[in-house]
Order: sequence, then C-alpha cells, then structure tokens
Amino acid sequence: MSTGAILAIVLPIVAIVLLAVAAYMIVRHRRLRERFGPEYDRAVEGAGSRRAAERELSAREKRHHSLDIKPLPDDVRDRYARDWDHVQGEFVDRPKEAVHDADALVTSLMHERGYPTENVAQQFKDLSVEHADTLEHYRAAHEVNRMSTEQEATTEELRGAMVHYRVLFDELLANGGRTRHAQA
Repeated sequence: MSTGAILAIVLPIVAIVLLAVAAYMIVRHRRLRERFGPEYDRAVEGAGSRRAAERELSAREKRHHSLDIKPLPDDVRDRYARDWDHVQGEFVDRPKEAVHDADALVTSLMHERGYPTENVAQQFKDLSVEHADTLEHYRAAHEVNRMSTEQEATTEELRGAMVHYRVLFDELLANGGRTRHAQA
C-alpha cells in the first residue's frame, strides 16, 4: 500500500476522532455549566482553569452519586417544618441565637437526608451537585452566622441570613429526597 493510500485512510480517521473528542468536550462543558450554574464559574475561578474545574465538578458528581441521599418520611418532614417555625419565631427576641439555630437545623436536615455534615467546605461541594441554584444563599447565611459569633453582624444581616437559610431549608425539605438523576 502506498503512503498516499495510507494517509487517505488514516487522516480521515484521525479527523473523525478529533471531532468526536471536541464534541464530547463541548457537550460536557455545557452540561456542567447548566447543572452547576454559578458554581461552575466559582469552580473555574478557584481551580485556575476550565479543565481543572470541570474535573473537580465531575468528581463532585461522582461523590454525590455515592452518597445515600434519601427521602424524608412525611412525619419527619412535618417535624422539621414545625422546628423551622419555632426557630423563625425565636428571631424577634433572639436574632443571633435564631440564626445559629437555623444553621443547626439546616445542618440536621442535611444529615437526615444523607449528606455528610462534618466539614462545611465539603457541604458546599456536596450541595452544589443538586442545589447549585440555592447554594449562594447557604454561603451567605453561613457567613453571617460566622460574623455573628464574632459580634460583627447587624440585625438586618441576621434577618437576611434567616431568609437565605430558609431558601435552602425549603428546597431540602420539599425535594423529598428525590435527586435529579432519580427523577429523570
């Protein structure tokens, strides 16, 4: 077989493989960007490159799939809703304590659903897979909670933290334990 014939066979195959790889990368990029929303940009900024961020986000998905995220029975869901009402009512007289209690309640709910809760940074990563749209609320609330322990949070910031906690709390509670991949 002549060199020209070999090149005529090999070059189209190489071109097809390269096009397939490029298409895969584009689809993967879009899927991760859609799934993680603003967390995608945060990951790119933190990782320093899109490729490293996408590896990190894919690792988060893999870890999340290994977690035992489970639905809450109706009675447990009702108990958490009552507990939230109590914490929210506490805000008027004890705003700082109410924010701390809201943080503890959200953490308890996460644990009950099956999320590991020992490490806050890991909580953010685990939540980003299913709750990317509400994760900024949790970050903001958690920061105000930290500020309040140092006596740096205003009452208005504490009120905002309660609102932020409520967004994630409602999503975790209403989800009923169904993950996106289980709903599909």
